[in-house]
Amino acid sequence: MKIHKESYNIILSQIMIMILIGFFMSWDNAFIYYVIPIFIIIILFTLYFFRIPDRNIIHEKNSIYSPCDGKIVIIEKVTENEYFKDERIQVSIFMSPLNVHNQLHSINGEVKYKKYHPGKYLVAWHPKSSLKNERCTIVTENKDIIILCRQIAGAVARRIKTYVTVGDSAKTGQEYGFIKFGSRVDLFLPTNVIIKSKIGDKVKGGVDIIGLY
Repeated sequence: MKIHKESYNIILSQIMIMILIGFFMSWDNAFIYYVIPIFIIIILFTLYFFRIPDRNIIHEKNSIYSPCDGKIVIIEKVTENEYFKDERIQVSIFMSPLNVHNQLHSINGEVKYKKYHPGKYLVAWHPKSSLKNERCTIVTENKDIIILCRQIAGAVARRIKTYVTVGDSAKTGQEYGFIKFGSRVDLFLPTNVIIKSKIGDKVKGGVDIIGLY
């Protein structure tokens, strides 16, 4: 297991605040016995939130893997209006603050499209969150399939990071983004994909298969 790079500035800020408080409290007993333990707990929670477990998985061909850890809350046919502008299967995965927060490529291929949208911070399960919240969309394509993956910020998660650009190669299970403290990820798949998951399933990014093509 490792700690994600997005945590470094947060942990450094926490340590600096603790040192400043200690300076103003003259490092007295109250600081040693109360403030330090509280900050240690906060730092440990931060380390937990930004953990990245080691997962060595042999990925199967023609499989679409979960892009993140979380719980599947939506599987339905919808019209995808940003890129495809036609009917797709939407699979939405809700990420709680306790889940691992990075996003992984669901298939091998090439990044064909990327667009960041500033927006609101509705709760992730709100029906309009995928249209109104801060979000970033990427489209990945190989010779057999093209899929869209959308990172969506929520009420707690207000920082989306997307590390890929158009033209980058995508490898199944490879990290491409991060949402601080959870939220939601939507997949939009071709209608001929065979869905292997169901609503309520708890999935792990790069481990569990969402569908077959």
